[in-house]
Amino acid sequence: MLKKHFWKVVAVAVIVLIGASALYSKQTAEKANEGVVMESHIKGNPDAAVTLVEYSDFQCPACAQFNPYIEELMAEHGDDLRFEYRHFPLINIHPQAVPAAKAAEAAGQQGKFWEMHDKLFENQSTWTRSSSPSAAFNQYAEELGLDMAKFKLHLNSSTITDSINESFEDARARNFTGTPSFLLNDEKMEFSTFEEFKEQIKTAIEAAKEAN
Repeated sequence: MLKKHFWKVVAVAVIVLIGASALYSKQTAEKANEGVVMESHIKGNPDAAVTLVEYSDFQCPACAQFNPYIEELMAEHGDDLRFEYRHFPLINIHPQAVPAAKAAEAAGQQGKFWEMHDKLFENQSTWTRSSSPSAAFNQYAEELGLDMAKFKLHLNSSTITDSINESFEDARARNFTGTPSFLLNDEKMEFSTFEEFKEQIKTAIEAAKEAN
């Protein structure tokens, strides 16, 4: 009888612990979402007639190699071009792509998305080989002067995670299979060299100017 009573007490205790754990997790998740506002990441002229959208992965070597070309492109055509960055983490081959995207978005909550974006690509060979990429992300956040308590909290935001997942699904729906992938005025771009890529954008800009 005593043994039976003991196991009843244990069962009740387990149920209470599970309930408390679930409540704590919910409260933590809600706290991590406090103040989180998801916005599009845009460079150049937001009102430009030509829009270039990049679907990218912070752990993708090709994306890191392409980033200086984007900077060159914006330096030359920024007044006539709206550039938008979207997430397309290739999770099957890049296990740190989503954590890196979260780090960029968490920095973005403090107005430093592009700064973290640049650090992640510039230091890609370092943090991707690290045994603790999260420590590297924290280091970059500190270098950017972020509020570290907010940064670490927002890394756990389900709102940020959901936004990254939505961007991933958007890329998949467009039948993109690799990164970087681009849309030029909502049309998928096909090119084999940067010069060809650049020429297509230049042609679109010239056409938009003629139309106006």
